[in-house]
Amino acid sequence: MTPVAFLDANALYPATTRSVLMYLAVGGVYRARWSAAVQDEWIAALLRFRPDLDPARLARTRDLMDARIIDAVVSGYEHMIATLTLPDPDDRHVLAAAIHGGANVIVTANLKDFPAETLATYNMVAQEPDAFIRDLLLAAPDAAVAAFAADRERLRNPAMSQAEYIDGLRRAGPIGTAAILQAFADKL
Repeated sequence: MTPVAFLDANALYPATTRSVLMYLAVGGVYRARWSAAVQDEWIAALLRFRPDLDPARLARTRDLMDARIIDAVVSGYEHMIATLTLPDPDDRHVLAAAIHGGANVIVTANLKDFPAETLATYNMVAQEPDAFIRDLLLAAPDAAVAAFAADRERLRNPAMSQAEYIDGLRRAGPIGTAAILQAFADKL
């Protein structure tokens, strides 16, 4: 069964991780979900730390994501937010959208904000981006490696060798994924 994953803003903030997640979704390795609120959140966070970036380019990235990944944008969940309880009330919109979007995984760097016992009620788990991507790679290596290869291929300025690409992943955060991907370097 193809996983359905709701991507929290912190999974979309690092460009490298966002790109890998998008290529894996385009490749059919999993079905991605997010909300307009999550899109707004990662863009606002990025602009706080990188005010030199052009907001119009980030809006274009958001629009491309929304257009490219079929049925990714979850809406109509807002009525559920007030009914949910999480350690950080500001994360209730994520859980509400994940439930409404039929996700079985929330991909987030803030695992503590999504307690396992709460998520189990909705037949859902939370995973950090590295663990989620690594699990996809292990479950569907051919399709996942093809998605990583497509992600590497898009990098033209500068182009990256297989080793440089894997090292870039390692530096960006998905360390466990990069370690496993090393075994598939010749297919990148």
